[in-house]
Amino acid sequence: MTQIKKILRKPFNVIYLSLGLCMLFLAVFGNHVVPYDPLKLFMAERLEPPSWQHWMGTDNLGRDIASRVIASTGLDLLSCLVILVGASVIGVLIGLVSGYYGGIIDELMMRISDIFIAFPGLVLALAISVALGPNLINSMIALVAVWWPSYARLIRVQALSLREREYVLAARSLGGSSVWLIFKHILPNSLVPLIVLLATDAAPALVTATALSFIGMGVQPPTPEWGSMVSQGYRYLLDAWWMSTFPGLAILVTVIIFNGLVEIVRNQLSSTHI
Repeated sequence: MTQIKKILRKPFNVIYLSLGLCMLFLAVFGNHVVPYDPLKLFMAERLEPPSWQHWMGTDNLGRDIASRVIASTGLDLLSCLVILVGASVIGVLIGLVSGYYGGIIDELMMRISDIFIAFPGLVLALAISVALGPNLINSMIALVAVWWPSYARLIRVQALSLREREYVLAARSLGGSSVWLIFKHILPNSLVPLIVLLATDAAPALVTATALSFIGMGVQPPTPEWGSMVSQGYRYLLDAWWMSTFPGLAILVTVIIFNGLVEIVRNQLSSTHI
């Protein structure tokens, strides 16, 4: 309770936490609170500007943009979560094995990670998405492939340091198995930097995922998704600016919320760790 009170003393922390809870609510219940069916076409109301009836206007097929922005919140946040969880699980396992055992295993693992790091993230993700085919699952697989090396290298460094600590050496001398030492001593003591990296990667993962959808390699129409909505609207940017503007603002606001929550997590963990 003391830590919670300390966090809530800062007004900006309260704002970011409140916005984060609102975002989480929309992600879970968005499809139940939308004013209109996000997939239903109303051709008689196409390209209407923002009004009391349609807060964010309508698109070129008469669909309510506010409903589509709200409905896509859950999909975008779920994509971001799957990417980070998948990349961290793969990276942590590789980093633990590489750092703990060292030698040729470490050399092989790190050279493989170098291959992935050598390419710009978005370019590599695009290449993998093209090879696998344009859909949501393949885009998430591509982004997991792009993100795992950073987690592997972080945990490897932690494992290299922790495996020589006195308590690990003592546990090994008492007959502790390698698996037990890794998951009992090394992994728990690597969680703080891992959590910070996960929080820091949330915004870039979201932006990259929406970028793939923007260029047609992620979520496919008619499923509402922020990146694909921006892509569909840029052709009408001069005549119907709202089509791209509001989904783009949704991405921007979510990134700001993520960055604010990252600062809260980082400050809290650093003060606790100290």
